[in-house]
Amino acid sequence: MKRKNSMRKLYLARLVFRVVVLLIAVWFYCFRPEAFRVLEKGEFWERFSPLHLLWLVWVGDMLMQLIPARRYMALGSEKQFARYYRPAQARADAREFLRQSAPGAVKVLVIWVGLTLALGILHWAGVLGREELFLCVCFFYVSDLICVLFWCPFRVFWMKNRCCTTCRIFNWDHMMMFSPFLFLPGGYTWSLAGLAMVILVLWEVRLYRHPERFWERTNGALSCGACTDHLCGRRQTRAV
Repeated sequence: MKRKNSMRKLYLARLVFRVVVLLIAVWFYCFRPEAFRVLEKGEFWERFSPLHLLWLVWVGDMLMQLIPARRYMALGSEKQFARYYRPAQARADAREFLRQSAPGAVKVLVIWVGLTLALGILHWAGVLGREELFLCVCFFYVSDLICVLFWCPFRVFWMKNRCCTTCRIFNWDHMMMFSPFLFLPGGYTWSLAGLAMVILVLWEVRLYRHPERFWERTNGALSCGACTDHLCGRRQTRAV
């Protein structure tokens, strides 16, 4: 029988939510720009803003990446944990995965650092204010799941991985998303960027300590045949 594609449906629902968040942010930008005062240094604890609710959502999203939560998170994120490792039948040297994936990861890092610096220069030049940088973050928030569910330029052009389940940089998402906040000193912005950096560091530490968990040739749980997430949209018939 066919397993229900519940993880993809969950991520599609999250995408819809993120699109709504982006539209609301644009509405605030046009009609309630005072809501963005929370982004100023020292304003985070001064008064309530609707953006505080989004801060809680974002913090919750990141905390979910720090704990084993397979029911709500895709295996692409959860493969870092030992409980989701299933030794593959074929033997392979997991260090080979580090050697193969490193060039693509470095290219993505360089590209994203360049994009982030470009946004920072535009901010310092007065072209982009705090509101515009916030909209950039919301745009990245939506783009992240578009990459997961539909088409990912990082996978196609640089990482060359089969799908998001096997992606070497899956949990780089929040670091990339919140990178514009590095140019906005304040409790709201730097708390999010800081937590995203913690997630990135833990991901990389686990990758280098246990590369066997991250490669489909050493972790049988990452194979197409074992997939239950189907984030790529393809379903398989599995005997039960």
